[in-house]
Amino acid sequence: MAAFAGGDGASAGGGSTEAGSHELRRAIAFLEWESTAERVIEAGHRAGIGAGLCFVVAGVLLAGTVSGSLAGVSGGLAAIHAVHRGPVWLAALRRTRALGATPGLVGRLVLRMRLDPSTERAVRFAARTGRGPLAENLARHERRCVNGPTSGLREFAREWGAWFPAIERASTLVRTAAAAPPERRGRCLDRALETTLSGTTERLAEFVGDVQGPVSALYAFGVLLPLALVALLPAAAASGVPIPPSAVAGGYLVALPVGLLVAAAWLLSKRPVAFPPPTIRSDHPDVPDRRLHAVAVGVGTGVVAGVGSGSLVASWAAPIGAVGVGIGAALVVVVRPRRAVLSTVTAIESGLPDAMTIVGGDVAEGVSVERAVGNAGDKLDGATGEVFELAARRSDTLRVDVREAFLGDGGPAATVPSPRVQGTVALLAIAAREGRPAGDVLLELADQLERLRELERDARRQLATVTGTLANTAAVFAPLVGGATVALATGVEAIGTGGLETTAAMASDPIAVDAAGSVPRTGSESEEVVTALSVPVLGRIVGVYVILLAGILTALGTGLERGFDGTLVAYRIGIALPTATTTYLLAFAAAGALL
Repeated sequence: MAAFAGGDGASAGGGSTEAGSHELRRAIAFLEWESTAERVIEAGHRAGIGAGLCFVVAGVLLAGTVSGSLAGVSGGLAAIHAVHRGPVWLAALRRTRALGATPGLVGRLVLRMRLDPSTERAVRFAARTGRGPLAENLARHERRCVNGPTSGLREFAREWGAWFPAIERASTLVRTAAAAPPERRGRCLDRALETTLSGTTERLAEFVGDVQGPVSALYAFGVLLPLALVALLPAAAASGVPIPPSAVAGGYLVALPVGLLVAAAWLLSKRPVAFPPPTIRSDHPDVPDRRLHAVAVGVGTGVVAGVGSGSLVASWAAPIGAVGVGIGAALVVVVRPRRAVLSTVTAIESGLPDAMTIVGGDVAEGVSVERAVGNAGDKLDGATGEVFELAARRSDTLRVDVREAFLGDGGPAATVPSPRVQGTVALLAIAAREGRPAGDVLLELADQLERLRELERDARRQLATVTGTLANTAAVFAPLVGGATVALATGVEAIGTGGLETTAAMASDPIAVDAAGSVPRTGSESEEVVTALSVPVLGRIVGVYVILLAGILTALGTGLERGFDGTLVAYRIGIALPTATTTYLLAFAAAGALL
């Protein structure tokens, strides 16, 4: 298992089946799936056959035999490729999240080495106080070398060095510090942490520079161009060019969303490191099961939004308002408890540097760690001060040690799923045994935690230009343009009384239109009218496309900014969908009033 823990990209770009299978095996092993590469390949072939048949049937019914056959072949091959590459993409995302923990892991190594220059103990401490693939892999290497002459740190660094070279350099410096004299040890450890932080900053800066072009292309071809083509549909109909609704629906509801999803997945897989928030699981005591409540809220708000849209905007807008607002409200209700827990965790983490400054200063002056924790709780406000105050009270009342006071049953930090909080508590427990010499190490921890916060803020600031544009486009700009273009189509349709097809007839043969604006129809012409692209159909197609854009672009922006965290992605999509839906319908109503 450890041989595969480094990820999935060693054979990326290989063209042979053997190389692809090897890459797939590495990805499955890294994801710790029970399945095998052969089963995934077989499932991909089955999915390709099923998808191909579905596309053939739909294509033949909507566009004819030739187009249906091409759609079947294309859809089948795309499904096969998606299933085969899916594990590789998921492994890339997981590795990106894992590498975001590198500065924290190296920081814990450095802090433990300052107390005791033993790489074995430092590796054990860093592995046991962390979460995620990186800490788990380090723990495996540590257990493998428990009876050997090495700590496993070198093998661990070699395994991950292909994706993050700075980790190898930091590992070398940590091992060098173990054998260095005391006067040079601190310099080696400082350099190890600085190497990791600077490596992370450099790789993020390179990624931001490289991603500008692809994001601009996605913005142009996935948003601007399709919306511009929507504006041309009324003109095409007026000029006599028939545009079947099936072609528009296939392009805007299938081809474009699939293309956007593929582009978004590619961009997310290229991010070198991410700093996702702590994962809030469904079994957390502060996360109740609210699925039924979410369904009820989603249905209720959807019905209200649908009725309001149908009566105030247009009859065709009712399903758009119901779907966009209902799904968004349901998502917010489902993830709101997790979001609340995440906000609490973030508040606790933000106060840790100040808390460690107070505790470290007291310990350096000879105050016991237990008393220093109580002093920090008295001096600090907010979530961090409350945690330290409760821990000090438990320690005095139950006569337990520092670790038990924080993380024991009913402890204030027992349900805080934060590696930083748990690592801090573990170091406090060691400081309680070491006494006064550990005060300077706790002060160093305060500086380190603050630097990690600055690193994350700098990363988000670098990506703000990209993610800000995506978020604004998803929630405001695309719905605004989409609503205005559909209103323009309504204005063109109003020229005649028969819809866009009447406008086309007026343009080609004005004499054929009577005084009422209607066109005499033959049987075949009446059939064509039935299948013409009317404004209600166009409005619904564009509305669904706007909703899909809001979801895809919001997920992409969140993934680029914070890593693909389910809680944040669902929460932001839950806000973006009602916003985009409301903007789209208001833009249609406002533009219609002006036109």
